[in-house]
Amino acid sequence: MSPKTRLVLGRYSREAKEWPSCPLSLLPEEILRRSMDVGVVSDEGERAATYLQIDHSVVLQAVQEAFKGKIEVMSTREALERYGWLRDYWWKLVRADADDYTRLADSLWDQGYFIRVFEGEKVILPLQSCLFMSTENINQNVHNVVIAEPRSEAHIITGCTVHPNVHSGLHVGVSEFYVKEGAKLTFTMIHSWAPEVEVRPRSAALIGDDATFISNYISLKPVKSLQMYPTAYCRGEDSRVSFNLILYGVGESKIDVGAKVVLQGEGSRGEVVSRAVATDKAQIYVRGFLLGEREESRAHLECRGLLLSDEAMIHAIPELLAKVKGAELSHEAAVGKIAEDQILYLMARGFSREEAESLIVRGFMDVSILGLPERLSRDIKRMIDATTLGAL
Repeated sequence: MSPKTRLVLGRYSREAKEWPSCPLSLLPEEILRRSMDVGVVSDEGERAATYLQIDHSVVLQAVQEAFKGKIEVMSTREALERYGWLRDYWWKLVRADADDYTRLADSLWDQGYFIRVFEGEKVILPLQSCLFMSTENINQNVHNVVIAEPRSEAHIITGCTVHPNVHSGLHVGVSEFYVKEGAKLTFTMIHSWAPEVEVRPRSAALIGDDATFISNYISLKPVKSLQMYPTAYCRGEDSRVSFNLILYGVGESKIDVGAKVVLQGEGSRGEVVSRAVATDKAQIYVRGFLLGEREESRAHLECRGLLLSDEAMIHAIPELLAKVKGAELSHEAAVGKIAEDQILYLMARGFSREEAESLIVRGFMDVSILGLPERLSRDIKRMIDATTLGAL
């Protein structure tokens, strides 16, 4: 471990109690409630599979009976012990020495989930996972691997959150996604942290011929700092990727997020769509990088930001790089405050100024762009409503 990595780690604790295995129904109420706030459904029968990790302990890894033989879910440590071939996927899309956080995750590895959807299987219920921090000032480093075999289809919902008594900590999450020929994988990640928690996701996806990867990210709660920049390699012919981000910066949160799309296959397509709202003293950087390396490839970047405070900041940073003729890349970005005429229009119809602003913000953070299951879409809309009503 490098001296700088030790310095990063030095502020945080590696001491965590061992949690016993148990079903969701036997979890402490405050843990279950917080997990449900980030998309976890307590009735395991409503999910094809469930993975739950608290601090460094794997508490639950279960596949519903109807889906056994179609999917498998287990800790990455167990998967590496069981499957020698998994080494061919391990640290192949994200480099272990990419930065101090990947080095930390490599040297002090605290499990993570392995999910594989078998060839040709269309999984009709979502899979769910939750990475939970229950210890004050804990460091949690997870490494996840997801493989969608050829012509498979699945939706994974991942929630990351903390115990109500946790105010600080460091979460490092490495995720590698392999979406093979003709497969479709939707990955929805919901974060709900605390004002002194630092978060460093590091992820990448490899997308094969005629395959589709959809990545949805939602962050609505205060966080000390969040920095992530996932990369998707559209290597296959007619491969597709879509990144959708909904961000609500509150308090003194520092949020630096975005996505990179590398178009390497003929006919490959990509898009990055973000909605960012900043209030109080929050700072949000929204990045997007589209790289066209193959003719007949196309990608679009869209960023919209809404400022609710004179002390908040949103910085949109779009980058387009075409290396061959015939690569078509485009972007549009708009950042500003709520238009006064919109507020006055709603106030003329009986709403107070606060109610009018809340309605506009809630409409701006439209979850329909995510294409989520109906129940999850309703839950996230409810979270957005509660967040905006409480903040304005």
